[in-house]
Amino acid sequence: MSLSVKRAMTLTRNSSATDGMGAHCRRSAPADRMRKELIMSVSEITETRQYLTFKLGNEVFATDVAKVREVLDFTTITAIPRTPEFMSGVINLRGSVVPVVDFRLCFGMSKTERTRNTCIVVVEVVLDNESTVIGALADSVEEVIDLEPEQIQPAPRIGTQIRTDFIKGMGKRDTQFIMILDIDRVFSTEELAAVRAPDGGKALAEVAA
Repeated sequence: MSLSVKRAMTLTRNSSATDGMGAHCRRSAPADRMRKELIMSVSEITETRQYLTFKLGNEVFATDVAKVREVLDFTTITAIPRTPEFMSGVINLRGSVVPVVDFRLCFGMSKTERTRNTCIVVVEVVLDNESTVIGALADSVEEVIDLEPEQIQPAPRIGTQIRTDFIKGMGKRDTQFIMILDIDRVFSTEELAAVRAPDGGKALAEVAA
């Protein structure tokens, strides 16, 4: 990750108060309701926000920088037996055990192949009204960008392999389109519960030791 990305994320945290897919993700909502939710999500964006952009293959994604805790260089991930394929395992983050998922598998792509640019984006999501810290593998982290509300439109209903209920909106920067993820919708409680299973709990204890 570049120093500019680290610096921008640090400044943001300090200044703030705070269907091509497989069976890995939440079930789709009815199309009409989903479309209304997408429009509502975009209409809720009424001010300039900062987004962390990252790449999966040739696609550029983004998430609200307020949801990002930090970005890590690739590190050792401890696998957990009998968990979904997209669950890469867990890492020990300064004494805390953090589950790590493979974003590419979540989004119906091939498994992440480690390169010198592969990173772990650590985000904070809300599951069952509780905050949960999760790491997500990305092919590379690009930069932190500002997007005005008028630069963001509802996601198209076709033309992308990512389920539209995962996309908060489509940002446009110069000639580039960026898929802005609704990170809280990407993960489900049932999937992440895998790390709480007996085998998962044993692995977690070993990582934390």
